[in-house]
Amino acid sequence: MTEMGNAVSAADADWRPSAEERPIGRSLWRGFKSRCPQCGEGRLFKSFVKSVDECGVCGLEVHHHRADDLPPYLTIFIVGHIVVAGFMGMEEAVELTMWQHLAIWVPVTILLSLALMQPLKGATIGLQWALKMGGFSDEPQPGEHRG
Repeated sequence: MTEMGNAVSAADADWRPSAEERPIGRSLWRGFKSRCPQCGEGRLFKSFVKSVDECGVCGLEVHHHRADDLPPYLTIFIVGHIVVAGFMGMEEAVELTMWQHLAIWVPVTILLSLALMQPLKGATIGLQWALKMGGFSDEPQPGEHRG
């Protein structure tokens, strides 16, 4: 599809990136937007953090990705830095009780964590695809049968 959502031309419909054409930045961004890292059109998730088995548009198999621990780690890292910096900044600027801080920072932590988990998992899948990791290689892995 084009930027405005119009019909796809025949040349664009047959376009698939070559084995060497897997730009990391584009793949990360597509994954971050919960889209297929290959075509950028198909949905990457069928539920909150459960990926589809394959792209509904280009057929890229996604079920074998290994985005297990990195997305939660990145979420904790990013949210932790935001919340700690916000807490410390607010502590210097305003006099609040610990209960008031808890009333502010616990919901902020939960909302930021929920907002970042899926995009970060998608970006991790996109990174794995771009780097041909976690089953996205062009050659079958030991014990894997393609065909």
